[in-house]
Amino acid sequence: MDDPPAWIAEFTVTPRDFAAHLDAVTASGRTAVPVSTLVRHLTRRAPLPSRPVVLTFDDGFADLPGPTAEALAARALPATAYLTTGAITPGRTSLLPPAPMMTLAQAGRLEPYGLEVGAHTVTHAQLDTLRGPALRRELRESKDVLEDTLGREVAHLAYPHGYNSRAVRRAAEGAGYASAVAVRHALSSGRDEPYRIARLIVRRTHTAADVASWMAGGAAAGERVKVAPYRDSPATLGWRLYRGARARVKGPEFAG
Repeated sequence: MDDPPAWIAEFTVTPRDFAAHLDAVTASGRTAVPVSTLVRHLTRRAPLPSRPVVLTFDDGFADLPGPTAEALAARALPATAYLTTGAITPGRTSLLPPAPMMTLAQAGRLEPYGLEVGAHTVTHAQLDTLRGPALRRELRESKDVLEDTLGREVAHLAYPHGYNSRAVRRAAEGAGYASAVAVRHALSSGRDEPYRIARLIVRRTHTAADVASWMAGGAAAGERVKVAPYRDSPATLGWRLYRGARARVKGPEFAG
């Protein structure tokens, strides 16, 4: 979007910049694959293209089944879209602040463009602060709703804002997901963990040159390269404890 809501602006790029980013991916010579292809490699050592890249999109904003899907298809770039069912289902609610969203009925339109559909929970809550029943409901209900809509299995999950823990990862596996992506702002690798696959965060300030550097295995300007897997830092663990304590007082909160 050119004029996104303030709360999501940091993670929104203009249509012109988006086209430049995709052109940088194409020019890199990398082969885009959906996350399911990467997961088969991580879990079964199925072959990958020599220089793969996975493109992912979270939440289900209104541009996804329109100009975003069209821009990807025009460059023959498959991708994976993780949908927050409460935010796109009429009559349901989520913790996402107001923004233009696609609808659940449009989910089936994504696949002809080469977009694989995954789940992104029901409400976009901080999963690592939820107790067992609420956590299982977020994971299971979003999966069921998408499977009923698409008429096929939905096997892949994205943790809202990347928030996860060992208990969340076990719950994701128990709910029937074959994988889950976190954030970590790091390059993934052939040794990455199937239930917290690392992703790079695309911010509004990232340029096509930054994307080209990522495609070459480097870092964006002013950043440093990290490669998963690696242990959570003490700061990450402390932040999780703080958020968990706050959630026990205030209840479920938006992961953002």
